[in-house]
Amino acid sequence: MNPPNQAFLIGGGIASLAAAAFLIRDGGWSGERITVLEAGPVLGGSLDGAGDPEQGYVMRGGRMLTSDNYECTWDLFGSIPSITQAGQSVHQETLQFNQKHHSHALARLVNRHRARMPVTSMGFSMQDRLELLRLHQADEDTLGNTCITDHLSPSFFETPFWFMWCTTFAFQPWHSAVEFRRYLHRFMLEFARIETLAGVKRTVYNQYDSLVRPLQQWLLAQGVHVVPRCTVTRLEHQDSDSGWRVTALHSLREGQPHHQAVAQGDLVFLQNGSMTDASSLGSMAQPAPAQASDPHGAWALWTQLAAQRPGLGRPEVFNRQPALSNWTSFTVTLKTPDFFDTMARFSGNEAGTGGLVTLRDSHWLMSIVLAHQPHFPHQPASVQVCWGYGLFPDRVGNFVNKAMNDCTGAELLQELAGHLRLEPGSLAGAICIPCRMPFITSMFLPRAPGDRPLPLPPGSRDFALLGQFVELPLDTVFTVEYSVRSAQTAVYQLLQLERDVPPVTPHDHHLHAQFEALLKALR
Repeated sequence: MNPPNQAFLIGGGIASLAAAAFLIRDGGWSGERITVLEAGPVLGGSLDGAGDPEQGYVMRGGRMLTSDNYECTWDLFGSIPSITQAGQSVHQETLQFNQKHHSHALARLVNRHRARMPVTSMGFSMQDRLELLRLHQADEDTLGNTCITDHLSPSFFETPFWFMWCTTFAFQPWHSAVEFRRYLHRFMLEFARIETLAGVKRTVYNQYDSLVRPLQQWLLAQGVHVVPRCTVTRLEHQDSDSGWRVTALHSLREGQPHHQAVAQGDLVFLQNGSMTDASSLGSMAQPAPAQASDPHGAWALWTQLAAQRPGLGRPEVFNRQPALSNWTSFTVTLKTPDFFDTMARFSGNEAGTGGLVTLRDSHWLMSIVLAHQPHFPHQPASVQVCWGYGLFPDRVGNFVNKAMNDCTGAELLQELAGHLRLEPGSLAGAICIPCRMPFITSMFLPRAPGDRPLPLPPGSRDFALLGQFVELPLDTVFTVEYSVRSAQTAVYQLLQLERDVPPVTPHDHHLHAQFEALLKALR
Protein backbone atom coordinates (compact mmCIF):
# COMPACT_ATOMS: atom_id res chain seq x y z
CA MET A 1 0.00 0.00 0.00
CA ASN A 2 1.42 3.36 -1.03
CA PRO A 3 1.60 6.10 1.65
CA PRO A 4 -0.62 9.17 1.16
CA ASN A 5 0.70 11.82 -1.19
CA GLN A 6 2.80 14.57 0.35
CA ALA A 7 3.35 18.23 -0.49
CA PHE A 8 6.67 20.01 0.00
CA LEU A 9 6.67 23.81 0.03
CA ILE A 10 10.11 25.39 -0.45
CA GLY A 11 10.22 28.76 1.29
CA GLY A 12 8.19 29.91 4.28
CA GLY A 13 6.83 33.20 2.93
CA ILE A 14 3.17 34.14 2.70
CA ALA A 15 2.83 32.40 -0.70
CA SER A 16 3.86 29.01 0.69
CA LEU A 17 1.75 29.42 3.82
CA ALA A 18 -1.24 30.35 1.66
CA ALA A 19 -0.65 27.34 -0.60
CA ALA A 20 -0.63 25.05 2.44
CA ALA A 21 -3.91 26.58 3.62
CA PHE A 22 -5.56 26.17 0.21
CA LEU A 23 -4.42 22.54 0.02
CA ILE A 24 -6.19 21.90 3.32
CA ARG A 25 -9.25 24.11 2.96
CA ASP A 26 -10.10 23.58 -0.70
CA GLY A 27 -8.08 20.52 -1.65
CA GLY A 28 -9.17 18.39 1.28
CA TRP A 29 -5.59 17.53 2.24
CA SER A 30 -4.62 16.55 5.74
CA GLY A 31 -2.08 18.94 7.27
CA GLU A 32 0.13 16.02 8.25
CA ARG A 33 0.87 15.48 4.56
CA ILE A 34 2.28 19.02 4.11
CA THR A 35 5.83 20.16 4.93
CA VAL A 36 7.15 23.73 4.74
CA LEU A 37 10.93 24.04 4.29
CA GLU A 38 12.22 27.46 5.39
CA ALA A 39 15.84 28.63 5.21
CA GLY A 40 15.46 31.08 8.09
CA PRO A 41 14.56 30.52 11.74
CA VAL A 42 10.96 31.80 11.41
CA LEU A 43 8.19 31.78 8.84
CA GLY A 44 6.79 34.82 7.08
CA GLY A 45 9.46 35.68 4.54
CA SER A 46 9.29 39.40 3.76
CA LEU A 47 6.34 39.90 6.13
CA ASP A 48 8.52 40.18 9.19
CA GLY A 49 8.43 42.02 12.49
CA ALA A 50 10.49 41.48 15.62
CA GLY A 51 12.33 43.19 18.45
CA ASP A 52 11.70 44.65 21.86
CA PRO A 53 11.72 48.08 23.55
CA GLU A 54 15.29 47.70 24.83
CA GLN A 55 17.02 46.66 21.60
CA GLY A 56 14.53 48.30 19.23
CA TYR A 57 11.81 46.90 17.01
CA VAL A 58 12.44 46.22 13.33
CA MET A 59 10.42 45.63 10.18
CA ARG A 60 12.02 45.45 6.78
CA GLY A 61 8.84 46.77 5.19
CA GLY A 62 5.13 47.30 5.56
CA ARG A 63 2.34 46.43 3.16
CA MET A 64 -0.77 48.50 2.62
CA LEU A 65 -4.01 46.65 1.90
CA THR A 66 -7.35 47.65 0.40
CA SER A 67 -10.82 46.20 0.77
CA ASP A 68 -11.65 47.07 -2.84
CA ASN A 69 -8.98 44.72 -4.20
CA TYR A 70 -7.09 41.86 -2.49
CA GLU A 71 -9.76 39.34 -3.45
CA CYS A 72 -7.65 36.22 -2.80
CA THR A 73 -6.13 37.60 0.40
CA TRP A 74 -9.50 38.20 2.02
CA ASP A 75 -10.82 34.90 0.67
CA LEU A 76 -7.98 33.19 2.53
CA PHE A 77 -8.06 35.21 5.75
CA GLY A 78 -11.81 34.93 5.97
CA SER A 79 -11.06 31.30 6.88
CA ILE A 80 -8.25 31.93 9.37
CA PRO A 81 -9.26 32.55 13.01
CA SER A 82 -7.98 35.68 14.72
CA ILE A 83 -5.62 35.01 17.59
CA THR A 84 -6.72 38.14 19.44
CA GLN A 85 -10.50 38.29 18.85
CA ALA A 86 -12.36 35.11 19.75
CA GLY A 87 -14.99 34.08 17.23
CA GLN A 88 -13.66 36.36 14.48
CA SER A 89 -11.62 35.66 11.38
CA VAL A 90 -8.52 37.69 10.56
CA HIS A 91 -10.55 39.36 7.81
CA GLN A 92 -13.32 40.36 10.21
CA GLU A 93 -10.80 41.58 12.77
CA THR A 94 -9.06 43.72 10.13
CA LEU A 95 -12.31 45.22 8.85
CA GLN A 96 -13.43 46.06 12.37
CA PHE A 97 -10.09 47.72 13.12
CA ASN A 98 -10.27 49.87 9.99
CA GLN A 99 -13.84 50.93 10.74
CA LYS A 100 -12.43 52.53 13.89
CA HIS A 101 -9.25 53.92 12.31
CA HIS A 102 -9.96 55.53 8.94
CA SER A 103 -7.10 56.58 6.69
CA HIS A 104 -7.24 60.19 5.53
CA ALA A 105 -3.76 61.63 5.15
CA LEU A 106 -3.47 65.40 5.52
CA ALA A 107 0.29 65.73 5.00
CA ARG A 108 1.29 63.62 2.02
CA LEU A 109 4.06 65.91 0.74
CA VAL A 110 6.20 68.12 2.98
CA ASN A 111 8.77 70.65 1.75
CA ARG A 112 12.11 71.79 3.19
CA HIS A 113 10.34 74.32 5.40
CA ARG A 114 8.24 71.58 7.02
CA ALA A 115 5.22 72.99 5.29
CA ARG A 116 2.47 70.76 3.97
CA MET A 117 2.42 71.09 0.20
CA PRO A 118 -0.88 71.46 -1.70
CA VAL A 119 -1.87 68.21 -3.38
CA THR A 120 -5.40 68.79 -4.61
CA SER A 121 -3.94 69.32 -8.08
CA MET A 122 -1.93 66.48 -9.59
CA GLY A 123 0.17 69.05 -11.44
CA PHE A 124 -0.23 67.50 -14.91
CA SER A 125 0.34 69.49 -18.07
CA MET A 126 -1.78 68.64 -21.09
CA GLN A 127 1.21 66.75 -22.49
CA ASP A 128 1.45 64.74 -19.26
CA ARG A 129 -2.23 63.84 -19.48
CA LEU A 130 -2.00 62.73 -23.09
CA GLU A 131 1.11 60.64 -22.50
CA LEU A 132 -0.38 59.05 -19.38
CA LEU A 133 -3.57 58.24 -21.29
CA ARG A 134 -1.59 56.62 -24.12
CA LEU A 135 0.36 54.53 -21.63
CA HIS A 136 -2.84 53.56 -19.80
CA GLN A 137 -4.47 52.40 -23.05
CA ALA A 138 -1.45 50.62 -24.53
CA ASP A 139 -1.35 46.82 -24.56
CA GLU A 140 1.42 44.92 -22.85
CA ASP A 141 2.81 43.40 -26.04
CA THR A 142 3.37 46.90 -27.41
CA LEU A 143 5.03 48.14 -24.23
CA GLY A 144 7.34 45.12 -24.04
CA ASN A 145 10.32 45.55 -21.72
CA THR A 146 10.34 49.35 -21.90
CA CYS A 147 10.78 51.70 -18.92
CA ILE A 148 8.28 54.25 -17.63
CA THR A 149 10.63 56.99 -18.85
CA ASP A 150 10.25 55.70 -22.41
CA HIS A 151 6.63 56.89 -22.39
CA LEU A 152 6.44 59.91 -20.09
CA SER A 153 8.27 63.24 -20.36
CA PRO A 154 10.67 64.51 -17.67
CA SER A 155 8.09 67.01 -16.44
CA PHE A 156 5.80 64.17 -15.35
CA PHE A 157 8.35 63.03 -12.78
CA GLU A 158 8.22 66.41 -11.04
CA THR A 159 4.45 66.43 -10.51
CA PRO A 160 2.81 66.03 -7.10
CA PHE A 161 1.08 62.94 -8.48
CA TRP A 162 4.34 61.18 -9.26
CA PHE A 163 5.85 61.90 -5.84
CA MET A 164 2.76 60.53 -4.13
CA TRP A 165 2.31 57.56 -6.46
CA CYS A 166 5.96 56.49 -6.57
CA THR A 167 6.43 56.61 -2.80
CA THR A 168 3.13 54.84 -2.12
CA PHE A 169 3.99 51.95 -4.42
CA ALA A 170 7.84 52.25 -4.56
CA PHE A 171 8.15 52.90 -8.29
CA GLN A 172 11.29 54.29 -9.88
CA PRO A 173 11.29 56.08 -13.27
CA TRP A 174 13.38 53.26 -14.78
CA HIS A 175 10.93 50.53 -13.71
CA SER A 176 8.71 48.51 -16.01
CA ALA A 177 6.15 50.42 -18.07
CA VAL A 178 4.04 47.24 -18.14
CA GLU A 179 3.93 47.07 -14.35
CA PHE A 180 3.20 50.79 -14.04
CA ARG A 181 0.31 50.38 -16.48
CA ARG A 182 -1.01 47.42 -14.50
CA TYR A 183 -0.98 49.53 -11.34
CA LEU A 184 -2.91 52.28 -13.08
CA HIS A 185 -5.61 49.76 -13.97
CA ARG A 186 -5.59 47.65 -10.80
CA PHE A 187 -5.56 50.66 -8.46
CA MET A 188 -7.71 53.07 -10.44
CA LEU A 189 -9.70 53.77 -7.27
CA GLU A 190 -6.48 54.80 -5.51
CA PHE A 191 -5.58 57.10 -8.42
CA ALA A 192 -8.59 59.21 -7.51
CA ARG A 193 -7.67 59.40 -3.81
CA ILE A 194 -3.89 59.24 -3.90
CA GLU A 195 -3.54 62.50 -1.95
CA THR A 196 -5.40 61.11 1.10
CA LEU A 197 -4.82 57.34 0.76
CA ALA A 198 -8.42 57.01 1.91
CA GLY A 199 -8.68 53.52 0.43
CA VAL A 200 -5.75 52.10 2.37
CA LYS A 201 -6.49 49.48 5.02
CA ARG A 202 -4.00 48.34 7.63
CA THR A 203 -3.67 45.39 9.93
CA VAL A 204 -4.09 45.69 13.70
CA TYR A 205 -0.38 45.11 14.27
CA ASN A 206 2.53 44.70 11.88
CA GLN A 207 1.87 42.11 9.18
CA TYR A 208 3.94 39.39 10.81
CA ASP A 209 1.84 39.45 13.96
CA SER A 210 -1.48 40.16 12.24
CA LEU A 211 -1.23 37.88 9.18
CA VAL A 212 1.65 35.41 9.47
CA ARG A 213 1.22 34.35 13.10
CA PRO A 214 -2.51 33.48 12.92
CA LEU A 215 -2.01 31.68 9.60
CA GLN A 216 0.96 29.76 10.99
CA GLN A 217 -0.95 28.88 14.15
CA TRP A 218 -3.87 27.54 12.11
CA LEU A 219 -1.57 25.49 9.88
CA LEU A 220 0.25 23.96 12.85
CA ALA A 221 -3.11 23.08 14.41
CA GLN A 222 -3.92 21.21 11.19
CA GLY A 223 -0.73 19.19 11.57
CA VAL A 224 1.44 20.94 8.97
CA HIS A 225 5.15 20.24 9.47
CA VAL A 226 7.56 23.18 9.52
CA VAL A 227 11.31 22.65 9.07
CA PRO A 228 13.25 25.86 9.87
CA ARG A 229 16.88 26.49 8.95
CA CYS A 230 16.50 24.24 5.91
CA THR A 231 17.99 25.50 2.65
CA VAL A 232 17.00 23.50 -0.42
CA THR A 233 20.03 23.48 -2.73
CA ARG A 234 18.96 21.25 -5.63
CA LEU A 235 15.95 19.53 -7.14
CA GLU A 236 16.25 16.25 -9.00
CA HIS A 237 13.74 15.88 -11.82
CA GLN A 238 13.10 13.51 -14.70
CA ASP A 239 11.10 13.30 -17.91
CA SER A 240 8.25 10.93 -18.59
CA ASP A 241 5.75 10.36 -21.37
CA SER A 242 3.30 12.77 -19.78
CA GLY A 243 5.75 15.54 -18.80
CA TRP A 244 8.33 15.94 -16.09
CA ARG A 245 8.29 15.66 -12.34
CA VAL A 246 10.50 16.32 -9.32
CA THR A 247 12.00 13.14 -7.84
CA ALA A 248 14.12 14.40 -4.93
CA LEU A 249 15.03 17.45 -2.86
CA HIS A 250 18.58 18.11 -1.66
CA SER A 251 18.95 20.47 1.27
CA LEU A 252 21.04 21.59 4.19
CA ARG A 253 19.17 21.19 7.49
CA GLU A 254 20.91 22.95 10.34
CA GLY A 255 23.98 22.83 8.10
CA GLN A 256 23.80 19.05 7.52
CA PRO A 257 23.11 17.50 4.08
CA HIS A 258 19.68 15.95 3.72
CA HIS A 259 18.05 13.98 0.89
CA GLN A 260 14.27 13.83 0.53
CA ALA A 261 12.77 11.46 -2.01
CA VAL A 262 9.69 12.76 -3.81
CA ALA A 263 7.34 9.95 -4.73
CA GLN A 264 5.09 9.88 -7.75
CA GLY A 265 1.96 11.85 -6.88
CA ASP A 266 3.73 14.10 -4.37
CA LEU A 267 3.62 17.86 -4.98
CA VAL A 268 6.45 20.41 -4.82
CA PHE A 269 5.94 24.19 -4.61
CA LEU A 270 8.82 26.65 -4.93
CA GLN A 271 8.89 30.36 -4.13
CA ASN A 272 11.21 31.37 -6.96
CA GLY A 273 13.24 34.49 -6.21
CA SER A 274 13.22 36.73 -3.15
CA MET A 275 12.79 40.48 -2.81
CA THR A 276 14.48 40.46 0.61
CA ASP A 277 17.42 38.23 -0.32
CA ALA A 278 20.78 39.62 0.89
CA SER A 279 19.06 42.17 3.14
CA SER A 280 20.96 43.30 6.23
CA LEU A 281 20.37 45.25 9.43
CA GLY A 282 22.46 47.98 11.00
CA SER A 283 22.26 49.71 14.36
CA MET A 284 22.49 53.17 15.88
CA ALA A 285 26.27 52.96 15.55
CA GLN A 286 26.67 50.85 12.40
CA PRO A 287 25.17 51.10 8.91
CA ALA A 288 23.50 48.05 7.43
CA PRO A 289 26.39 46.14 5.81
CA ALA A 290 26.48 45.42 2.10
CA GLN A 291 25.95 41.71 1.60
CA ALA A 292 27.22 39.64 -1.30
CA SER A 293 24.57 40.21 -3.92
CA ASP A 294 25.39 37.08 -5.91
CA PRO A 295 22.09 35.23 -6.29
CA HIS A 296 21.69 32.44 -3.76
CA GLY A 297 18.88 30.71 -1.91
CA ALA A 298 15.62 30.92 -3.85
CA TRP A 299 17.37 32.80 -6.66
CA ALA A 300 20.02 30.08 -7.06
CA LEU A 301 17.43 27.32 -7.12
CA TRP A 302 15.37 29.14 -9.73
CA THR A 303 18.51 29.79 -11.81
CA GLN A 304 19.41 26.08 -11.77
CA LEU A 305 15.93 25.01 -12.85
CA ALA A 306 15.58 27.68 -15.53
CA ALA A 307 18.86 26.53 -17.10
CA GLN A 308 17.60 22.95 -17.23
CA ARG A 309 13.95 23.32 -18.19
CA PRO A 310 12.29 25.53 -20.81
CA GLY A 311 9.41 27.74 -19.72
CA LEU A 312 10.78 28.51 -16.26
CA GLY A 313 11.58 32.15 -16.92
CA ARG A 314 14.76 34.20 -16.80
CA PRO A 315 15.80 35.03 -13.22
CA GLU A 316 18.79 37.05 -14.44
CA VAL A 317 16.37 39.75 -15.63
CA PHE A 318 15.52 40.46 -12.00
CA ASN A 319 18.63 39.69 -9.94
CA ARG A 320 21.56 41.07 -11.91
CA GLN A 321 20.99 44.81 -11.35
CA PRO A 322 20.74 45.46 -7.59
CA ALA A 323 21.68 49.12 -8.13
CA LEU A 324 18.30 49.52 -9.88
CA SER A 325 16.22 47.63 -7.33
CA ASN A 326 17.61 48.61 -3.92
CA TRP A 327 16.47 50.89 -1.16
CA THR A 328 17.00 51.34 2.55
CA SER A 329 14.30 51.27 5.19
CA PHE A 330 14.48 52.05 8.88
CA THR A 331 12.44 51.34 12.00
CA VAL A 332 12.43 53.83 14.87
CA THR A 333 11.61 52.87 18.46
CA LEU A 334 10.82 55.89 20.65
CA LYS A 335 10.78 56.04 24.43
CA THR A 336 8.97 59.38 24.75
CA PRO A 337 5.79 60.66 23.02
CA ASP A 338 7.46 63.91 21.81
CA PHE A 339 7.98 62.86 18.20
CA PHE A 340 4.50 61.37 17.75
CA ASP A 341 2.95 64.45 19.40
CA THR A 342 4.94 66.77 17.14
CA MET A 343 3.89 64.86 14.03
CA ALA A 344 0.24 64.86 15.10
CA ARG A 345 0.24 68.64 15.57
CA PHE A 346 2.11 69.25 12.35
CA SER A 347 0.35 66.74 10.07
CA GLY A 348 -3.14 66.95 11.49
CA ASN A 349 -3.24 63.16 11.74
CA GLU A 350 -3.19 61.03 14.84
CA ALA A 351 -1.02 57.94 14.44
CA GLY A 352 -2.81 55.34 12.36
CA THR A 353 -5.05 57.78 10.48
CA GLY A 354 -2.52 59.25 8.07
CA GLY A 355 -0.34 57.72 5.39
CA LEU A 356 3.15 58.09 4.10
CA VAL A 357 4.57 61.54 4.82
CA THR A 358 7.01 62.13 1.98
CA LEU A 359 9.80 64.67 2.38
CA ARG A 360 9.60 66.18 -1.10
CA ASP A 361 13.00 67.88 -1.02
CA SER A 362 14.89 64.94 0.47
CA HIS A 363 17.76 63.78 -1.72
CA TRP A 364 16.84 60.27 -0.59
CA LEU A 365 13.11 60.89 -1.17
CA MET A 366 12.56 59.81 2.42
CA SER A 367 9.08 58.92 3.64
CA ILE A 368 7.81 57.94 7.07
CA VAL A 369 4.56 56.49 8.38
CA LEU A 370 3.22 56.47 11.93
CA ALA A 371 1.03 53.41 12.46
CA HIS A 372 -1.60 53.03 15.14
CA GLN A 373 0.03 52.08 18.41
CA PRO A 374 0.87 49.56 19.70
CA HIS A 375 2.33 48.16 16.48
CA PHE A 376 3.61 45.03 18.21
CA PRO A 377 1.84 42.84 20.75
CA HIS A 378 3.08 43.48 24.29
CA GLN A 379 4.61 46.80 23.20
CA PRO A 380 4.61 49.04 26.29
CA ALA A 381 2.23 52.00 26.24
CA SER A 382 5.19 54.32 26.80
CA VAL A 383 6.88 53.17 23.56
CA GLN A 384 6.03 54.15 19.97
CA VAL A 385 7.28 52.60 16.72
CA CYS A 386 7.38 54.19 13.27
CA TRP A 387 8.82 53.09 9.93
CA GLY A 388 10.34 54.87 6.96
CA TYR A 389 12.35 54.36 3.80
CA GLY A 390 14.26 56.17 1.09
CA LEU A 391 13.89 55.48 -2.63
CA PHE A 392 17.35 56.86 -3.51
CA PRO A 393 19.73 55.32 -0.97
CA ASP A 394 22.82 55.90 -3.12
CA ARG A 395 22.50 59.70 -2.94
CA VAL A 396 24.17 61.93 -0.34
CA GLY A 397 21.76 63.33 2.25
CA ASN A 398 20.73 66.94 2.75
CA PHE A 399 21.92 67.10 6.36
CA VAL A 400 24.29 64.12 6.50
CA ASN A 401 27.17 64.06 4.04
CA LYS A 402 26.75 60.37 3.26
CA ALA A 403 24.73 58.09 1.04
CA MET A 404 21.73 56.70 2.87
CA ASN A 405 23.07 53.14 2.49
CA ASP A 406 26.17 54.16 4.43
CA CYS A 407 24.36 55.81 7.34
CA THR A 408 24.04 54.56 10.86
CA GLY A 409 20.73 54.69 12.65
CA ALA A 410 21.86 57.84 14.47
CA GLU A 411 22.66 59.53 11.16
CA LEU A 412 19.28 58.59 9.72
CA LEU A 413 17.64 60.25 12.71
CA GLN A 414 19.83 63.32 12.16
CA GLU A 415 18.63 63.54 8.55
CA LEU A 416 14.99 63.06 9.56
CA ALA A 417 15.25 65.72 12.28
CA GLY A 418 16.77 68.16 9.82
CA HIS A 419 13.96 67.83 7.31
CA LEU A 420 11.24 68.08 9.94
CA ARG A 421 12.96 70.89 11.83
CA LEU A 422 12.46 69.00 15.06
CA GLU A 423 13.02 70.52 18.46
CA PRO A 424 16.04 69.25 20.37
CA GLY A 425 15.00 66.24 22.37
CA SER A 426 12.14 65.13 20.10
CA LEU A 427 14.12 62.01 19.19
CA ALA A 428 16.03 61.69 22.46
CA GLY A 429 16.65 58.07 23.37
CA ALA A 430 15.25 56.80 20.06
CA ILE A 431 16.61 53.59 18.55
CA CYS A 432 16.81 53.55 14.75
CA ILE A 433 17.64 50.31 12.93
CA PRO A 434 18.56 50.65 9.22
CA CYS A 435 17.84 47.87 6.74
CA ARG A 436 19.53 47.59 3.33
CA MET A 437 17.66 45.56 0.68
CA PRO A 438 19.35 45.18 -2.73
CA PHE A 439 16.50 43.30 -4.45
CA ILE A 440 13.46 44.88 -2.82
CA THR A 441 11.92 46.19 -6.07
CA SER A 442 13.52 43.67 -8.43
CA MET A 443 10.08 42.48 -9.52
CA PHE A 444 9.49 45.98 -10.96
CA LEU A 445 12.44 45.83 -13.37
CA PRO A 446 11.55 45.93 -17.08
CA ARG A 447 10.61 42.50 -18.36
CA ALA A 448 9.49 40.79 -21.53
CA PRO A 449 6.95 37.99 -22.01
CA GLY A 450 8.44 34.75 -20.74
CA ASP A 451 10.77 36.37 -18.20
CA ARG A 452 8.32 35.34 -15.47
CA PRO A 453 7.16 31.70 -15.53
CA LEU A 454 3.58 30.60 -15.09
CA PRO A 455 2.60 29.12 -11.71
CA LEU A 456 2.19 25.76 -13.42
CA PRO A 457 5.15 25.52 -15.85
CA PRO A 458 4.79 23.74 -19.20
CA GLY A 459 5.02 19.95 -18.86
CA SER A 460 5.03 19.95 -15.07
CA ARG A 461 3.10 17.15 -13.40
CA ASP A 462 3.74 17.86 -9.75
CA PHE A 463 5.65 21.12 -9.53
CA ALA A 464 4.44 24.72 -9.23
CA LEU A 465 5.96 28.15 -8.65
CA LEU A 466 4.73 30.76 -6.19
CA GLY A 467 5.32 34.36 -5.22
CA GLN A 468 6.30 37.66 -6.76
CA PHE A 469 8.15 36.34 -9.79
CA VAL A 470 5.46 34.31 -11.55
CA GLU A 471 3.14 35.59 -14.26
CA LEU A 472 -0.44 36.36 -13.27
CA PRO A 473 -2.46 38.34 -15.83
CA LEU A 474 -3.91 41.66 -14.62
CA ASP A 475 -2.56 41.55 -11.08
CA THR A 476 0.27 43.63 -9.63
CA VAL A 477 3.45 42.56 -7.84
CA PHE A 478 4.81 43.96 -4.56
CA THR A 479 1.53 43.14 -2.85
CA VAL A 480 0.44 40.43 -0.42
CA GLU A 481 -2.38 39.79 -2.87
CA TYR A 482 -0.01 38.74 -5.65
CA SER A 483 1.65 36.10 -3.47
CA VAL A 484 -1.66 34.73 -2.22
CA ARG A 485 -3.18 34.72 -5.72
CA SER A 486 -0.17 32.83 -7.06
CA ALA A 487 -0.64 30.20 -4.33
CA GLN A 488 -4.35 29.81 -4.95
CA THR A 489 -3.78 29.56 -8.70
CA ALA A 490 -1.04 26.96 -8.33
CA VAL A 491 -3.00 24.77 -5.90
CA TYR A 492 -6.21 24.88 -7.93
CA GLN A 493 -4.39 24.07 -11.17
CA LEU A 494 -2.29 21.22 -9.75
CA LEU A 495 -5.30 19.65 -8.03
CA GLN A 496 -7.60 20.46 -10.98
CA LEU A 497 -10.19 21.88 -8.62
CA GLU A 498 -13.50 23.03 -10.03
CA ARG A 499 -13.61 26.03 -7.70
CA ASP A 500 -12.49 29.27 -9.39
CA VAL A 501 -9.81 31.61 -8.11
CA PRO A 502 -11.50 34.93 -7.20
CA PRO A 503 -11.09 37.17 -10.26
CA VAL A 504 -9.37 40.54 -10.28
CA THR A 505 -12.12 43.11 -9.73
CA PRO A 506 -12.36 45.22 -12.92
CA HIS A 507 -12.60 48.63 -11.26
CA ASP A 508 -10.98 50.10 -14.36
CA HIS A 509 -14.09 49.12 -16.35
CA HIS A 510 -16.53 50.78 -13.99
CA LEU A 511 -17.81 54.12 -15.26
CA HIS A 512 -17.81 55.76 -11.84
CA ALA A 513 -14.16 54.85 -11.23
CA GLN A 514 -13.22 56.04 -14.71
CA PHE A 515 -15.02 59.33 -14.16
CA GLU A 516 -13.37 59.94 -10.77
CA ALA A 517 -9.94 59.20 -12.26
CA LEU A 518 -10.62 61.58 -15.14
CA LEU A 519 -11.61 64.36 -12.76
CA LYS A 520 -8.43 63.80 -10.76
CA ALA A 521 -6.26 63.91 -13.87
CA LEU A 522 -7.82 67.21 -14.94
CA ARG A 523 -7.09 68.98 -11.64
